[in-house]
Amino acid sequence: MTPQARAEASARAMWERDAASQGLGMSLDAIAPGAATLSMTVTGAMTNGHKTCHGGFIFTLADSAFAFACNSYNQNTVAQMASVTFLAPAFAGDRLTAQAHEVARSGRSGIYDIRVTNASGAQIAEFRGHSRTIKGSHFPEPETEPETGPETET
Repeated sequence: MTPQARAEASARAMWERDAASQGLGMSLDAIAPGAATLSMTVTGAMTNGHKTCHGGFIFTLADSAFAFACNSYNQNTVAQMASVTFLAPAFAGDRLTAQAHEVARSGRSGIYDIRVTNASGAQIAEFRGHSRTIKGSHFPEPETEPETGPETET
């Protein structure tokens, strides 16, 4: 199985069980090994007392992109720590996009950066997530046939 096929199969398996991302109207726009792009339209119900998108929804979008990126290797991976810096407001009707990419991955730990932008490309937030791989996988991997050389007669 190629790394891209593994990432796609992992994303399909996760998406089927991800009620939170689906419930908020997110879409999974792209997936690759160590990378993911998700987007979401800010609804009126997502705005706060300042009439801007509540930071928790921006964090959740970034966190979902983080989850898909770090789970793209068919290994169950969870967040160990995450932080966000809000740079600009988002408003009802804005389409936000979170692009996650792997910064480092070693052993069971990983670091991912996620940039959240609006439709005009303005940066709304920067998120950094630290991941930890745990037991389990998203789907059973097909067994690979051992490579054999040409048959010889005895």
